[in-house]
Amino acid sequence: MEKTKGISRAQFLAGAAAVGVAGAVLPAGGAGAAGRGGLTRRGVVYTLGAGETPATAWSADRMRADLRAIRDDLHADTVDVTGDGVERLTATAAEAAELGLHIWLQPTLGDVPERDILDHLAETGRFAERLRRQGASVEFSVGCEFWLFVPGIIPGDTVFERIENLQNGTVDWAGMQRRLARFTAKAAVLGRRVFHGRLSYASAPEIDLVDWNLFDVVGIDYYSYFPQPKDYVRELSQHLRWGKPVAITEFGTCTYRGAPEAGGMGWDIVDYDKTPPEIKGDPPPVRSERTQAAYLLDLLAVFESMNLYAAMVFEFLTADAPHRPGDPRHDLDMASYGIAKAVQDRPGDPDTGWHREPKEAFHAVARAYRRAGQRQ
Repeated sequence: MEKTKGISRAQFLAGAAAVGVAGAVLPAGGAGAAGRGGLTRRGVVYTLGAGETPATAWSADRMRADLRAIRDDLHADTVDVTGDGVERLTATAAEAAELGLHIWLQPTLGDVPERDILDHLAETGRFAERLRRQGASVEFSVGCEFWLFVPGIIPGDTVFERIENLQNGTVDWAGMQRRLARFTAKAAVLGRRVFHGRLSYASAPEIDLVDWNLFDVVGIDYYSYFPQPKDYVRELSQHLRWGKPVAITEFGTCTYRGAPEAGGMGWDIVDYDKTPPEIKGDPPPVRSERTQAAYLLDLLAVFESMNLYAAMVFEFLTADAPHRPGDPRHDLDMASYGIAKAVQDRPGDPDTGWHREPKEAFHAVARAYRRAGQRQ
């Protein structure tokens, strides 16, 4: 847990999976669907950040091209614009609005004082409200898995230290839940103050025991694996009891055989102590774009059958985890949840340019989204 380089948001998808913690089970039932005929919103998570190298730094030109691909090639009607940096978030949301995409705008600043996180939330929410008043289709999420990103809820100065404390069991669970509930309520109140459309939050259901009365849409980051579809339905049905639309704010898996069974810890196959980082195991896992595609299609079929409100694939691309064709030991894209892969012009050179290529999952989701759109 002392590694600090080469690790992205995707590597903290479901910290609870690492510790085997389960939240309170709610009774099934209730009306959570937004309507009949499957999902209302079909989208993808588009993660923003500063980038780990100049080559992978945020680029307005690349963002515009990515959003056009999300609309025209992936056939998504929704983009989950998430990450940190108000300028990046607002520029991306504005471009998505120009393209006619539905926007799920979600700031996720972390590892800074609580006041800074709330200020970042408020500024992003004010922009979302301006977009809404101008006629854009936009919903606002006040954040993602606060227990992980907000210092003070779980002991530890960084997300790494907080995950380590969860793994070691050195957390006062009751105290943590009180602190989490307090901050979530504070964020919801602030979100209501600055944004007057539909409000939500992206929760890790294994840890977040959210009072969904605070929000309009139940948001779930979902990384479960079951052999039978009925088991997904059983698990997800507990979130319908609130009588509110349910959005799957993240779902996905990595690009190797066995990744779905690893749940939210599928990313944990890279040894970042090595230079360059390399895939662990002897032999290493076997790359399989087909595995990733099949898992996404299975879950989409479940979400459609349940008439959930929205589902956002995690994620469009992980630029800092490049694909190395023919070099499985250094093919970091295997540990990526991206449905597109980054391919460097000069493999192994962190300063080189790169381009993206769709994976099998991209094509599979695109076909599913196109067919669903034609039915509606």
